[in-house]
Amino acid sequence: MTVAEAPARRARRYDPGRRDRIVATTLDVIAEHGVTGASHRSIARAADVPLGSITYHFATLDELLTAAFTSHVDTVAPRFDERMRAAQDSGAVLDYLVEHLTGDLLDSARDLVLTVELYVAAARNPALRAVTQDWMARSRRSLERHFDPVTARELDALVEGLVLHSALSTDPMDRDQIRHALARFAR
Repeated sequence: MTVAEAPARRARRYDPGRRDRIVATTLDVIAEHGVTGASHRSIARAADVPLGSITYHFATLDELLTAAFTSHVDTVAPRFDERMRAAQDSGAVLDYLVEHLTGDLLDSARDLVLTVELYVAAARNPALRAVTQDWMARSRRSLERHFDPVTARELDALVEGLVLHSALSTDPMDRDQIRHALARFAR
């Protein structure tokens, strides 16, 4: 009687950046297919990792989406804070606000889609609403360098509205129109 040989085990791939790559790939999948197209399988396939790696690092798809959108916010929010920190007077604040909107948020089709996808998903998902709430709080703190808290909140809402308007309109406002709208608050 012969003892059957055990099947050879595949060597584990050393991949210390796997979790971060999964998060980054999730944003890529969302940018291309939307939140509705972001499944465990589609993300694993795009990240070139076994499906089990997704569930090893993230207990649920909501947890993964939250990590991905938090990563997106952690990229965009500091750019805005840097702009507000650099502004020395009301004219510079207005210039930086316009540049933030037209450059940081609207100039990148990918970032614009990710932002809109976050807004839509957050309308139904409390965990993602916490991500948007954090983003709004960070934006307001940046704006409060130059404005009182009420004006900062209203201006933040205007910026978000201008982003949605630009994303959804077939005739979005141009740079000068955006500047004019923001100037009403940034005096």
